[in-house]
Amino acid sequence: MVGTMVLVLMGCGVAVSLNCTSDCSTVANAATVIGTSLAFGLAVVAMAYTIGGVSGCHINPAITLGCLLSRRMSAKDAAMYMVFQVIGAFIGSALLYLLTSNAGLCGTGANDLQDGVNVVGGLAAEIIFTFVFVLVVLGATSKTNGATNNFAGLAIGLSLVLVHLVCIRYTGTSVNPARSIAPAVFQGGTALTNLWIFIVGPFVGAALSAGVWKIIKK
Repeated sequence: MVGTMVLVLMGCGVAVSLNCTSDCSTVANAATVIGTSLAFGLAVVAMAYTIGGVSGCHINPAITLGCLLSRRMSAKDAAMYMVFQVIGAFIGSALLYLLTSNAGLCGTGANDLQDGVNVVGGLAAEIIFTFVFVLVVLGATSKTNGATNNFAGLAIGLSLVLVHLVCIRYTGTSVNPARSIAPAVFQGGTALTNLWIFIVGPFVGAALSAGVWKIIKK
């Protein structure tokens, strides 16, 4: 819960501050995209080395699903992880909404289809990039990686930066249902209408990555 709260507050907070959001009239430029990408990646790195030893620092229902399908956790634990990830996201979004609504800033960093991107394109982007991201998580945290596990948090955070750099242009980059649900509820509009894309896409991508990882690790 705490980890997801920090991810949403910091990642979406930077997106709003830099005007890299779907509901603002200003088109995101290279600087805003890079800044937002770094914010999400750095938030993951920070939380990985803060709570990784406590919970594994999933802070993402897609990662939790990948771990469940890889038989790294029970269904009961996975369900509780997801519930508290969403709760944490709502706390982070509420804090961000409190700040932005009193500062004349735009939105809460919700995901939405970007200009020229249709439903199929957005769904495909979320599936593809969640697949890549969760595959990195499963590989970086695998026991077969030995000593490199010490750098798993850094590898995962940097991979999230990379995913954001590519995917922001299509969907604003979710690859995390909890990160999308809470901001969309606060923001409303098309972000809420299209929310299903940012739930279905990441879950499908995570399931695919779990299947591929089972093949790779053999």
